[in-house]
Amino acid sequence: MKYMGSKRAMLTNGLGRLIDREIYKAKRFVDLFSGSSAVARHAACRHDIPVLAFDLQHYSKVLAGAVLDRDQPLTAATIWSAWSKRAETRFSKVPDIPVVDRINAKNIASSRKWSAQQSGVVTRAYGGHYFSPMQAVWIDSFLETLPTKLSEKSVALATLISAASQSAAAPGHTAQPFQPTFGAKKYLETSWNVDLPSKVALGLNTLASIHAKKIGASKVADANKAAQQVREGDLVFLDPPYSGVHYSRFYHVLETIARMQCGEVSGVGRYPPPSERPRSLYSMKGEAIEALDDLLGTIAHRGGKAIVTFPDHECSNGLSGETIVDMSAEYFRIRIKEVDSRFSTLGGKVLPAGKIGRGGRQYRSELILVLDPK
Repeated sequence: MKYMGSKRAMLTNGLGRLIDREIYKAKRFVDLFSGSSAVARHAACRHDIPVLAFDLQHYSKVLAGAVLDRDQPLTAATIWSAWSKRAETRFSKVPDIPVVDRINAKNIASSRKWSAQQSGVVTRAYGGHYFSPMQAVWIDSFLETLPTKLSEKSVALATLISAASQSAAAPGHTAQPFQPTFGAKKYLETSWNVDLPSKVALGLNTLASIHAKKIGASKVADANKAAQQVREGDLVFLDPPYSGVHYSRFYHVLETIARMQCGEVSGVGRYPPPSERPRSLYSMKGEAIEALDDLLGTIAHRGGKAIVTFPDHECSNGLSGETIVDMSAEYFRIRIKEVDSRFSTLGGKVLPAGKIGRGGRQYRSELILVLDPK
């Protein structure tokens, strides 16, 4: 799925091997900023210990829980056969769905007007913006006909969230959709032409087959509060936010799907009310350093060992790799590793390796710290 700061690439570039090496003595693996759940899933699928995943947002809980809550595979074909039939029935009852065969301002405006009059939560909020009217109706159809069995529902919902993320007409996240401008309409057209049901079917086939070796848990929680559950012998993974903008601004579309509801949206980004958008101290420049210091102190006090990943430069929330190293030294013995990484700067042009500046994807070194209790 599209996710800024995703650890998927790092898992194949040293982080995965490091976790595999450090986890063998651990009693549990605890991911306090689960995000896309890539790291939590990696640990759960490869190691015979419980994995706990925490995040402020519901979609992250769903993505992690789809794997952590099971220790057996599911049969994707059986789930899809029944689910797709129910979704097709619901889809067929929506009349006069606009088919946008040409991307221009007039057709986009017409699509948005039609979508805003529909009952489906995704169609009403995001149809004609992040999704074509047809895609949005499909998402609502799948969302309203999810399986009732808990394990199947969890996997189905996680699959739908991932498919929506991959299909969204937006540059890597859902802060703002592509507009029908000369430069962007080709990307809008490409996204709107994605076959949403096929994307869901393919994702379900993959996700149903993977599972945890031992049952774990995923929860919606603030990292600092969740850290109070850390025990001696836990290996804690920390990948704190590096943006001075709250992550809920970038993933509100996924959050709407996960929560299956959304208040009145507004603005170009189609943002829900502030009360529905979680705020993190780690995305507040005046609060992030103190919050992380408190978090590290809590983990150390409770006897946990930690792995921390963070870009090696100063980020927009005021945190930097150097600051994190200095804070960690107060509580832990530190081992440091650097790997090359790409991360989102939320806009701009892609820059080649070694270049400094603002780009959509920056190539920089990322610090990996292993923190052993003193």
